[in-house]
Amino acid sequence: MEDLKASAIVLTGATGFLGGHLMAALLERGHQLVLLGRSSAEGNLRDRIEKLLDWFGLGDRSSQIETVEADLLKIHFGLERKDYDALCAKVGRIVHCASDTRFSESCRTEIADANVRGLSGVIDLAKDGRVSCLHYVSTAFVGGGESSRCREVSVNAAGFANVYEETKAQAEKDLAARCGLYGVPFTIIRPSIVYGDSRSGRSTRFNALYYHVKALYFIREIYLNDIKKNGGRKSREYDIHLEENGILHLPLRIFLPQRGMVNLIPIDYFVSAVLAILERGKAGGIYHLTSDAPKTLAELASYCESYLKINGLQIVYGNPSEAAPLNPPEALLDKFIESYRPYLSDIRIFERGNTNQVTGGSFPPELTFEIFERCMDYALRVNWGKP
Repeated sequence: MEDLKASAIVLTGATGFLGGHLMAALLERGHQLVLLGRSSAEGNLRDRIEKLLDWFGLGDRSSQIETVEADLLKIHFGLERKDYDALCAKVGRIVHCASDTRFSESCRTEIADANVRGLSGVIDLAKDGRVSCLHYVSTAFVGGGESSRCREVSVNAAGFANVYEETKAQAEKDLAARCGLYGVPFTIIRPSIVYGDSRSGRSTRFNALYYHVKALYFIREIYLNDIKKNGGRKSREYDIHLEENGILHLPLRIFLPQRGMVNLIPIDYFVSAVLAILERGKAGGIYHLTSDAPKTLAELASYCESYLKINGLQIVYGNPSEAAPLNPPEALLDKFIESYRPYLSDIRIFERGNTNQVTGGSFPPELTFEIFERCMDYALRVNWGKP
């Protein structure tokens, strides 16, 4: 592929988790970026980008950045023709990170708009701008649930766990078909579940891995508060109590359909792998950014127990309807994890031959307790990202 610094890189999703960290890394390498996005309740695109730059400690990067208020669902992104033509003239390649990562079926239309229909204009830009490559950030879970071995090949799957997987799979098909028709080189980048920086613990988002720890944290706080203020009247009903060593005994069953793994990678590995793909990836290449050392939920539960100073978590494989009814704290936790359940006992194995070749065999660090603690310390320090 061409020199990455030869011309401007158009990046979508720069205000998101993956796109924001990738933006920072590209700026640090001296690249010129055109950022496509829209205003939100948090402010216009430029203001949101400036806040992110401050968070990354990058200061004023106005000489490297151009922001373009763009609606990906409109023809030419809703830009006037002269502005669209000017955009086409300066783009060298595109990295499409923008995505709707919600799982809820009730949001199907909005998710499909973002993940499928929003891709169409990006492909048009790649064609009209004659880009050297369009890099599409998908997900490792487009393989659906029918196969335990996921190869770095075009998607051909069914049995998706949710609308997010389904729409990302459809987007990959559309990308391959239309880029093939127009002669646009492309790559597909498939990360698994991404958490914060393994070195610093910092993160701009606190979902996925954090979501379940946060749920346990607040359940713990509810019953600690009951013990301190009400003498544990409610806690005793569920055998929740403080032990002599200060550990909260919090007996909670977590139900999973099968034994499996949780595939997690840190954002620093995601960024370094994507940079390698941008520099050395092959047109048509599909790349799994996944862990070769996934964790079991039992291991992650033990991390949570150590970190939150609790005990009593129990992983149960099978249908909860066949067990004793869930008590209120169990029901609350179960509600939190429901949408993520397919990823907490995942039997899929991800081949990484293409990725290993382009990254020189670089693997993400294993999620140790030290890294887990570092990430959760930061999350608590910033109140899970809330003011």
